[in-house]
Amino acid sequence: MKISRRKTMAAVLSLAVFGLAACGKKEEAKTEAPAAAAGVSAASAEPLKVGFIYVGPVGDAGWTYAHDAARKLVEAKFGDKVKTTFVENVPESAADAERVIRDLATQGNKIIFGTTFGYMEAMLKVAKDFPDVKFEHATGYKTADNLAQYDVRTYEGAYLAGVAAGKLSKSGKLGVVASVPIPEVLRNINSFTLGARSVNPKASTKVVWVNKWFDPGKEREAAITLVGQGVDVLMQNTDSAAVVQTAEEKGVLAFGWDSDMTKFGPKAHVAASTIDWSGYYIKRIGEVMDGSWKSGSTWWGLKENMIDLKAFNATLSDDVKKLIAERRQGVIDGTAPIWKGPIRDNTGKEVLGKDAVADDKFLHEIKFYVEGVEGKIPS
Repeated sequence: MKISRRKTMAAVLSLAVFGLAACGKKEEAKTEAPAAAAGVSAASAEPLKVGFIYVGPVGDAGWTYAHDAARKLVEAKFGDKVKTTFVENVPESAADAERVIRDLATQGNKIIFGTTFGYMEAMLKVAKDFPDVKFEHATGYKTADNLAQYDVRTYEGAYLAGVAAGKLSKSGKLGVVASVPIPEVLRNINSFTLGARSVNPKASTKVVWVNKWFDPGKEREAAITLVGQGVDVLMQNTDSAAVVQTAEEKGVLAFGWDSDMTKFGPKAHVAASTIDWSGYYIKRIGEVMDGSWKSGSTWWGLKENMIDLKAFNATLSDDVKKLIAERRQGVIDGTAPIWKGPIRDNTGKEVLGKDAVADDKFLHEIKFYVEGVEGKIPS
């Protein structure tokens, strides 16, 4: 699945920016369709139109940045066989999301990727009205004949970050700046804590919720609050680099999330849990082209090179890097699963029995904090 980030563009691409009412910016990577060969209609030579919808700005780090980096690799892979469009800063409100999705379908995009949980219901609704268009929804759980669901096992990257955090923290107090309290985010917080406590059983995790995916101001405030409570290592499940920047200012450590955030905190940045969506996007777009696309659910992780802990700080010791590599391999080959019992929640209740290994159904339904995470989950 791993796609080289050094592949050159197969055709010269130019960008045209269009406004979209109240929904952000839309950019089309225009390519000229090749002249039709003898016996081949001009219509058959037209590029496949592909749409992407982003919840935040593309920026230069984080969740949306990772998706857009993959979009660019799609263009590099397929050249003038595709024409991509993206719309950024699209709110998760039903009306806004539906308007943008419907607009992209009306414009002739044959496959549309909605890249956040909050677009699920809107995509499901629009998909019914455009049966010939393929829709793909990231991180949700509903599917239809022409609507597929895909996700990344971010909890695996969070676990590896936790292993490093447990080794590096001097106070044993860790902190997470969290977005919204859904199973995906709870799974990441818990996996981070499980990783830390696997090397330091006394480690604890404090959580501050900002209730948004992208809000640099609130993310910064949350990080400051955690540092004020004695936390010396920060992780985040939010989309901006504000947490890493704050860690740099406050003299504590932090992990980049979804992409390398080293430049925002060269001293603070321990490593980054990075996502590479390109392999999935290239595979699915290729299936639309050859007619083999089918609906369904996909959940890729370390094994498929969709998630990994990378961009290690130069000061990180070889011992810690070796430990991370060992744990990484154990997750991939199944010899050291992250979610293996006995595991208790933070009230002392056993949620996974001795030697039991959590299946995907269990992981998708997590609604608790594991032992070591402080506080209660917001209602």
